[in-house]
Amino acid sequence: MIYTRTGDKGTTSLLDGSRVRKNSIRVDSYGTIDELNSVLGFAKHFVNDAEIFERIHTVQKELFKVAAELADPSGQSYPSHLGDDEIQRFEVWIDEYVKKLNPVAKFIVPGSSQASGALHMARTVCRRAERAMIALDEIEPINPYVIKYVNRLSDLLYSFARYLEDKQELVNAE
Repeated sequence: MIYTRTGDKGTTSLLDGSRVRKNSIRVDSYGTIDELNSVLGFAKHFVNDAEIFERIHTVQKELFKVAAELADPSGQSYPSHLGDDEIQRFEVWIDEYVKKLNPVAKFIVPGSSQASGALHMARTVCRRAERAMIALDEIEPINPYVIKYVNRLSDLLYSFARYLEDKQELVNAE
């Protein structure tokens, strides 16, 4: 059954079985990660680059781990197991795409294509998730790697979007 009626009074269950208000910063944190995952699912279908598509799909699977860890107040039952390897992987991917970018001396207007626009949207949702996680961390410490992961992810999404914008400009110039 999809409905339980247990949330009808404005509360929800966390993964440890405790109940909290639906507007708690913890629920906002993992809810925004869920939103980011959905936006990425939408965005990747505009991406006409198999490698970026697959990398986004990899991130989506990892975001389930981030959300689960945030939904578990103890951080013990559903640890994300994200660490230096994932952060370094993101940095390698970022460096790979940044090397391909034309330099910019000003702010860019997001969305020269559907793909880049959708990825910029995902980037801004990612930044919002990070802000919510920082607010949660001030109240209840959370795994610093999930914060670092989300921070680096927003940089990666920016790199993907910029790369696709530059690629689109080349197509338009031809």
